[in-house]
Amino acid sequence: MPVAHLGNPHPFEVNSGIRHPVVASRYDGPVARIILPALAAFSMASTTSGEVHRVVASEYHHTFSAAHKILTRIQPGDTVITKTVDSAGFDFQGVRRTKTHGNPLTGPFFIHGAEPGDALVVRIVRIGLNRATGYTAFSAGVKDLPTAYQAPHPDPDEVIPGYDYLRPWTIDVARGTVRSKLMPDSVFPAQPMLGCIGVAPEGSYSPRSGPAGYWGGNIDYNRIRAGTTVILPVFHPGGLLFFGDGHALQGDGEAIGSGVETSLDVEIIASLRKGARLTGPRAETEDEIISIGSRPESNLNQTLDIAMKDMLRWLIEEHGMSPAQAHLLLGVQARLDLVTMGGSVAVRIPKRWLPVQKK
Repeated sequence: MPVAHLGNPHPFEVNSGIRHPVVASRYDGPVARIILPALAAFSMASTTSGEVHRVVASEYHHTFSAAHKILTRIQPGDTVITKTVDSAGFDFQGVRRTKTHGNPLTGPFFIHGAEPGDALVVRIVRIGLNRATGYTAFSAGVKDLPTAYQAPHPDPDEVIPGYDYLRPWTIDVARGTVRSKLMPDSVFPAQPMLGCIGVAPEGSYSPRSGPAGYWGGNIDYNRIRAGTTVILPVFHPGGLLFFGDGHALQGDGEAIGSGVETSLDVEIIASLRKGARLTGPRAETEDEIISIGSRPESNLNQTLDIAMKDMLRWLIEEHGMSPAQAHLLLGVQARLDLVTMGGSVAVRIPKRWLPVQKK
């Protein structure tokens, strides 16, 4: 969730052990809070032969920075099973774990052997819903909209008490669905995703978890979900991987400035590609390769250019295509995603059209 859309820098009261306002919202009626035993969220079976690391952070970060204390050190091929808090810092029990909002990040994870110039390969094995509540903003980011088409400001009984810009949503963890009181006949299938994933950038640069760029960051791409592999450039020993900003569901573009914000259980397997020399984040699914173009304070034309250049390089350098072939393939098979209205774009190419590599 982009920080700018939350407005008030303290959207919830800050008290030790405070319960999430969504849980106590008038929208949900009687409290239906999910309380899991300490290890219940870690029942997901690993699919790797490496070591399994089960960890819950006691501290979360608002910047992608090499200065933060390492959360866990792992070997390439190891599995990490952990949790994220929501974009305002509330965990699966509705307890606030941060003093302010701003997409708190879980990490950093240090991957042994990762050196500058390598790439981290982060396979998202599972993303699990772990509480019955979420929230979104209420209005799409459309400028100069006629009054008749503007979303009215919510009534007090339609929002999280005390926060007139956040609408609560109910999450049915067992059924994997989300719904809003405003649309009682619409029960949407959940599709959990990570809004933030990235590494510590070059040098001492420590961007907040609001923008996205060459390091990854607040990409808010709804294809960064279970089954997707995210590939990130490395700028520091260990890679220093962070992720967070869980969404139970989000449409293309994150049109209202948020997904259905919630906490998540996350299982990943991290490995390396040596000497990859990436210039920005990439992703792979079972069927596609994806270049992601992001840069702070850039427009869609600029980030599309970033994604197109990276995809051409990927096709030519790693898939053996000639420049002429790569340009033609983009022309007839590229699929473009408006990742966020804030300026990120993705270019997808179906794997079925990639050349078969000779062994």
